[in-house]
Amino acid sequence: MPTQSDPIKLYYWPTPNGWKISIMLEELGLPYDIEYVNIGAGDQFKPEFLAIAPNNRMPAIVDPEGPDGAPISVFESGAILQYLGRKFGKFYPSEERARVAVEEWLFWQVGGLGPMAGQAHHFRNYAPEKIAYGIDRYTNEVNRLYGVMNRRLKDNDYLGGADYSIADMAAIGWVVPYKNQGQDLEQFPDLRRWFDVVKSRPAVSKGLDIGKAEREKMNLATDSNAQSVLFGQRARA
Repeated sequence: MPTQSDPIKLYYWPTPNGWKISIMLEELGLPYDIEYVNIGAGDQFKPEFLAIAPNNRMPAIVDPEGPDGAPISVFESGAILQYLGRKFGKFYPSEERARVAVEEWLFWQVGGLGPMAGQAHHFRNYAPEKIAYGIDRYTNEVNRLYGVMNRRLKDNDYLGGADYSIADMAAIGWVVPYKNQGQDLEQFPDLRRWFDVVKSRPAVSKGLDIGKAEREKMNLATDSNAQSVLFGQRARA
């Protein structure tokens, strides 16, 4: 199994997407350095960041010990989880059926839970006008997705099946702010059980705490400059 001598650089801000990778790196016990990307201040548009993350979104990593020993940069949280899981042979099964199950739930999070929960956060907490249609649309969709998780977890300890995996790391951060999404976990007992088990893991707890003080410096609900940076983006040359 590979080892890591030189630290991986994690480009990060403490959000549900950033937490995926801080949790994975903590779970792996790897040396890593954090480069904070203050998304409210526009750090994601700096040329040096765009060189490794062309979608101007964190997280991203640079692994100085990539394939064949040469450095590699990886952007998009799901791709980073898969890369680290393959390289270190943990939390991402090699057996094909088990891997397919983990990938199904990883991409379910990337394509569904994250975007829909993000929209619920936006319309419920950040939109300058409280638009009932938007609030109801995304609150209801998150509720539906929580129901999907609850059904999956009724007969499975974890999203990918019997074992904890990158699928769980991807999803946990999006369930942490469930109250801001207008949800009540007591309505979803199997999801509640999973949430408590995963959140109690030491590496998950540590990963969720990284950068907490930095995040608290910015109140997105009241910071109009940060809102303009995050919610007013258009195409750039």
